[in-house]
Amino acid sequence: MPERPPPPDECANCGATLPRTARACPDCGADERTGWRDNDDTRYDGLDLPDSAFDDASAPNRRPPPIRRVNGIAWYWYLAGVLVLLALVLGVVSFR
Repeated sequence: MPERPPPPDECANCGATLPRTARACPDCGADERTGWRDNDDTRYDGLDLPDSAFDDASAPNRRPPPIRRVNGIAWYWYLAGVLVLLALVLGVVSFR
């Protein structure tokens, strides 16, 4: 079984000082599987991201079109009301 490398001097997650025999951070519980890295700056160096991933201006600020309102009520509520009235009228007429 390969020998585990010693932990770094400081926890990469919370910055607490770690003892050389620590298996996990005594403050936050991070370990080599959840957050210890010797050089945390190079964690994402191997990723091949497109240039647009770094361009904040490329993200469109799209908003859905506003709902058309008549007298402060959205049009689909008028449609729902008409359909309910139509169903009531057809229900009354079919019982006669």
